[in-house]
Amino acid sequence: MAKVKTTFFCQNCGTQYAKWQGQCNACKEWNTIVEEVVQKPDKSDWKTPSSKTNKRVSKPLRVNEIDASKEARLNSLDNEFNRVLGGGIVPGSLTLLGGEPGIGKSTLLLQISLKLPYKTLYVSGEESQKQIKMRAERINPVNDTCYILTETKTQNIFKQIESLEPDIVIIDSIQTLHSDYIESSSGSISQIKECTTELIKFAKETNTPVILIGHITKDGNIAGPKILEHMVDTVLHFEGDRNHVFRILRAQKNRFGSTHELGIYEMQGSGLREVSNPSEILISKKDEALSGNAIAATLEGVRPLMIEVQALVSTAVYGTPQRSATGFNAKRLNMLLAVLEKRAGFRLGAKDVFLNITGGINVDDPAIDLAVVAAILSSNEDEALQSDFCFAAEVGLSGEIRPVQRVEQRILEAEKLGFSTIFVSKYNKISLKDTAIKIQLISKIEDLVDLIII
Repeated sequence: MAKVKTTFFCQNCGTQYAKWQGQCNACKEWNTIVEEVVQKPDKSDWKTPSSKTNKRVSKPLRVNEIDASKEARLNSLDNEFNRVLGGGIVPGSLTLLGGEPGIGKSTLLLQISLKLPYKTLYVSGEESQKQIKMRAERINPVNDTCYILTETKTQNIFKQIESLEPDIVIIDSIQTLHSDYIESSSGSISQIKECTTELIKFAKETNTPVILIGHITKDGNIAGPKILEHMVDTVLHFEGDRNHVFRILRAQKNRFGSTHELGIYEMQGSGLREVSNPSEILISKKDEALSGNAIAATLEGVRPLMIEVQALVSTAVYGTPQRSATGFNAKRLNMLLAVLEKRAGFRLGAKDVFLNITGGINVDDPAIDLAVVAAILSSNEDEALQSDFCFAAEVGLSGEIRPVQRVEQRILEAEKLGFSTIFVSKYNKISLKDTAIKIQLISKIEDLVDLIII
C-alpha cells in the first residue's frame, strides 16, 4: 500500500506548505492553513488510459507566422449572455459562473443549454436527472440536443464525453467534482484545483468550451482558492436580490472581451426572460411628480442606460449628519456635497443626505454626477423636477460641468425614450442635428440651479 501523503493548503489563497503554520505568508491571513490528504498516481492525459491519443508537440513560431484569423464564436441564442461574453461562446474556453445560492445560476445555464442548437452535455452533481427534467419542461419542453448526466467523478465524466462527443460541456458545480488522483474530499482546495486542471486540459486539447458553476462564500467571493479565477478564461457573476425578480450578469474577468458589459434578466415561472430595454426596470413608474428624483443617462460597456437617482435631504436629528449611498461611491457623494456648499451656496453641512440608485445596480460612471446634484437640490428645496428632464455630465471640484464620452449615444437613447430635455456640458462636441430632444448646454453648477430650481 502506498504511503498516504499529506500537505497543507491555505484556504484563502491556495498556497501550499510543507508543514502547518499560523499565518499564510502569501495573503497574510491567520488560521487559514489546513492539512489535506494528497495522493497523485501518475497520469498522462485527461482521457482514460486505454484511449488512443495523438500527442501534438507545441513548437515556437514567429509572431508573423501565427494565424491571427478570428475564430467563430458559438451563438448561445441568448443576447444578454452573448453580450457579456463579448459576442458568444469561444471554442476551447473555460467560463466560471458564480453567484449566491438560489439566485438562478443553474436555471440560467440549463435554459441556455436547452436553447443551444449544438450537442450539449449538462453535468450535475447536485440534482437528479428527474429534478432537472422537471425544471427543463418548465423552461423548454422540446429539445433534442441537450444531454443530462448526474455524476461527480471526473474520470466517469470524461468516459461519457468520449462516447458522446458534445460541442459544449456545462458542469454544475465545480465544488461537487472529485478526481481519483486526489485523496481529499470534494470541495477541498486540492480537489478543486485538480478537477479544474483536468477540465482546462480537456477544453484546450479538444477545442470544446466548458462552463463551470461555482459556489460563493459568505464574503461574496467564489469558493476555493483564488487561483481558480486565474486559471479560467472568463469569470461571470450572477447577482440580484432573491426577493426581487431582476437578475444582473456581469463579467469580472474576460480574456475575449470587455468586462464592462451588463446582462439583465427577469426571473419568471418559465425561466429567465432577457430584458432588452433595461430602462424599463431602472426607472420607476409614478402617478405624480416627487421631489428628489432625477434621471441620468449612463453607459454600461456599449449599452446606454437611463437610470433613476433618488435623494433624500433632511435635517439631522443627531449631532453628526449621516451620509449614505446605495449603488454610488460614498466618497464621491461627499465631494459633490462639498461642491454644492462651496460653489452654489447650499448649506448641507447640518443635514442628512441619503442617495439611492434604483434597480439594485452599482454605477461608477462619472456622467451621473449631474443627476446626483439635481436630485439632491430637488430634495433640499422639496420641488420635483420635470419628469422629462435627464442629465449626462461630470461635476468638477471647482463647480464646472465637465464633458463625458460618447455623449451623442446618450442623447439618442434619451430621445428614443421620450425625454424632452437633456442637460450636458457646454464643452462636449455634439454634431447631432434635427433632434427632437432639446440639448441644454451648461458650463457651471450655478447654471443648473437657475434652470431646475424655480
